Amino acid sequence: MSHEINLVGRWDIVSWEQRYDDGRCELPMGTQLEGFIRYLPDGDMVCMICRVPRQPFQKGGQWNAPDEEKAGAYNTMLSYAGRYTVDGDVLTHNVEMSLFPNWIGGTQKRRLEVRPDGTLALSARLEDNTPQARTALLVWRRHGSQN
Repeated sequence: MSHEINLVGRWDIVSWEQRYDDGRCELPMGTQLEGFIRYLPDGDMVCMICRVPRQPFQKGGQWNAPDEEKAGAYNTMLSYAGRYTVDGDVLTHNVEMSLFPNWIGGTQKRRLEVRPDGTLALSARLEDNTPQARTALLVWRRHGSQN
């Protein structure tokens, strides 16, 4: 039985891994990552995660950098925002904006668990019944927590 958790506030990323059914374990943003997820009392949420360090553009700026540098920036960051709901141990993010266009208008469902150390674990099964079947696990620590 899950206990009601107050998600409101900022949670800092601790780790992100994808455990494939074939035994592989991948770290989408590597071992050095930073970011946060923020839940607001009105049901809004925003998530930002990036690889550390991120390479600055060498040949241009935000709008005129070469496509390969822009692609590198895209590959080192995940960001999305929208609304959230909690039903028992299921957390649903309704995506309204995202770096990934295909996520817009979709939902991200996660099983949530508060661990004994106070961290928040969000997990999801992805691509079941395919060679890429896996469990994604993101672990978060409440901002300012000493754990």
